[in-house]
Amino acid sequence: MTTLGTRSLNRALLARQSLLARTEQPAIELIEHLVGMQAQAPFPPYYGLWTRLRDFSPDELSRLLLRRDVVRIVNLRGTVHLVSAPDALPLRAFTQPLMDNDLKGNQQYTPLLSGLDLGEVASAATALLAEKPLSSTELGKALATRWPDREPTALVYAARNLLPLVQVPPRAVWGRSGQPTYALATEWLGGQLDPRPDVERLILRYLGAFGPASVRDVQTWCGLTKLGEVLERLRHRLRTFRTEDGVELFDLPDAPRPGPDTRAPVRFVPEYDNLLLSHADRTRVISDEDRKRLFTRNGILLAAFLVDGFVRGGWKLKRNKGGTVLEIQPFRRLSKRDTAALTAEGRRLLKFAESPGGEVRLLPS
Repeated sequence: MTTLGTRSLNRALLARQSLLARTEQPAIELIEHLVGMQAQAPFPPYYGLWTRLRDFSPDELSRLLLRRDVVRIVNLRGTVHLVSAPDALPLRAFTQPLMDNDLKGNQQYTPLLSGLDLGEVASAATALLAEKPLSSTELGKALATRWPDREPTALVYAARNLLPLVQVPPRAVWGRSGQPTYALATEWLGGQLDPRPDVERLILRYLGAFGPASVRDVQTWCGLTKLGEVLERLRHRLRTFRTEDGVELFDLPDAPRPGPDTRAPVRFVPEYDNLLLSHADRTRVISDEDRKRLFTRNGILLAAFLVDGFVRGGWKLKRNKGGTVLEIQPFRRLSKRDTAALTAEGRRLLKFAESPGGEVRLLPS
């Protein structure tokens, strides 16, 4: 069985993520290829598409949201993802067991829901949202009229876990603001949840975007467990490899696996990018030491930049009355060549962020 080193795994991942070279394709096609983009904050997906696509305009994604071609919905790992309309209900059905388990063991909300008939909460929320989309506050207040002894936030949490709710525009529309406002995915998009989603197909798509991958990698990506038996069923359709530590990896036979010396340009990736969240062993793109630096104490994953394919630091856009500053924080000293490439790519990022006159500021490592 062929052994794949860290750099080989890195180049395979970057190739499938359109991070070795920007691609020319509609944004919705890339979103589907990536099996969604984590979107618990409204605007990181715009930067995630910009760094992967040639000539991407924010208006393209805004139009997709407004036309209901893509939606924001809780699914993988129990977090909000931006997905295509055809993927919304299958991915939610696939990950519904995760939401069900969370209802039983959430330290904050499960005690507040004790003794409550969750089926009745789901029915009440369905009736309310069938009339019109509601903000979190509106939905909580409306449910609390039925259960006045319960915390409105806990009731909304229950509805969010029990039902496939999408966050509707203007939330996440470029240049606009809006609090999370929910609609039933079945009403917003049409269709029904399939109680038996095609798990094998979804895992094959994961491998196409993130492979080669181990069983633990697949489970980390989606948040589910006991998927080893699914990969065993798929084994005859896949190629297998091993890591240098002897871990078995599965992959699509014809998926790209560039050589370890393939050139990897400087790239900026946004907060919560699935590039950094979809493997149990993330050393193919970030060291364990740097991963600790990129995650804040309250669980926020900061934006990162790649040099030679690996995370080498973080970045942040700061806007004030004096203009916009792109702050780049290297984790260690960079070469003059890498610094120049990073600065040039930073200027392109500022232009995309509609701040072409902004400053690129490289902080000391």
